[in-house]
Amino acid sequence: MKVLITGGHLSPMLCVIDALPKDTETLIVGRKYPLEGDSSISFEYQTMQSRGIPFWPITTGRLQRKLTKHTIPSLLKIPVGFIQAYKAVVDFNPDVIISFGGYVSLPVILSGRMRGVPVVLHEQTLSAGLANRIGSLFATKVCVSWEQSRKFFPRAKTVLTGNPVRKFSIHHSSFIDDLADKHLPLLYITGGSVGSHTINKTVMQCVGQLLKKFRIIHQTGQSDNSRDFNTLLDVKQKLSQRLQKRYMLTKFVDAYDVGDILINADLVISRCGINTLTELMYFCKPSILIPLNKEQEENALFLAKLGLAVVLFENLLTPQSLLKYIETHYNILCESTKHREEAQGLVTNDAAQRIVAILSSVVAG
Repeated sequence: MKVLITGGHLSPMLCVIDALPKDTETLIVGRKYPLEGDSSISFEYQTMQSRGIPFWPITTGRLQRKLTKHTIPSLLKIPVGFIQAYKAVVDFNPDVIISFGGYVSLPVILSGRMRGVPVVLHEQTLSAGLANRIGSLFATKVCVSWEQSRKFFPRAKTVLTGNPVRKFSIHHSSFIDDLADKHLPLLYITGGSVGSHTINKTVMQCVGQLLKKFRIIHQTGQSDNSRDFNTLLDVKQKLSQRLQKRYMLTKFVDAYDVGDILINADLVISRCGINTLTELMYFCKPSILIPLNKEQEENALFLAKLGLAVVLFENLLTPQSLLKYIETHYNILCESTKHREEAQGLVTNDAAQRIVAILSSVVAG
């Protein structure tokens, strides 16, 4: 079986790749650069390169919600992306295409259907992304992660598979082993694979106070525009030697280390993309969630209702409010067991295998 894989959600993509039969040929079509006007290399590209998985980069555009200096150049990239995607489909000649959403997937889906290749979509979110809503018009099957997502797609095409969760390898991560003062609780700060400038900027201003109570692993992303990692490194070097030894900075956290960090984390401060949400549910981790947009706000409130998180909206985020939230909610979140079994029950452990079974059935006709 030859499977062309595209889309913007790396975590479920990796899960499905790992679940495919060993003799499957795969090609990833995606972004080499994650952000408009930023020359940093995408985490998905680096991950596939490190795994030796063929990657076909395309440069496509998207319809932006706000008018910026990137709006017109982005629109001009749309036909370029379609030509590149079409060439990828023609050259690889897949038996099936699976898309994990995002604007990068649309030219691939359209190219596939023009070539008569069946398309399977996977929707991770509680609602539905625009790309998948459009893509569902051309798809053979639509896999959804949550029961409430069914209503956004054609009933006859849609099947509930769940959202794949990585099979974490629990080991002694150097991220944790290198931190001093093991008696202190562990705080994990992350903005997702591309990082969050807003969260990073806030932490810069209060990290000294946080380190009085926590050991910290802080994943910053590696944007060449914001240069947050370098700025935070400068901040770290101005701390006392004792506090420096409690603070681990990293641009990325490899999938190999994520499980160990989440198992050991006592508190997580994070954006709340759907894959982060699923992993927090899987590990039942107390969290302070800072939504980036309406979709993430819906995710955050969903987790808050399960008693695992509190939501700190970005317009209220300051160093003072972050410290106050930790002081007010940390002990309550750690002690609460409300709905935790329900949260874990909502995570489908064999979601990746279900998706692979659908791919196989689609190819079989």
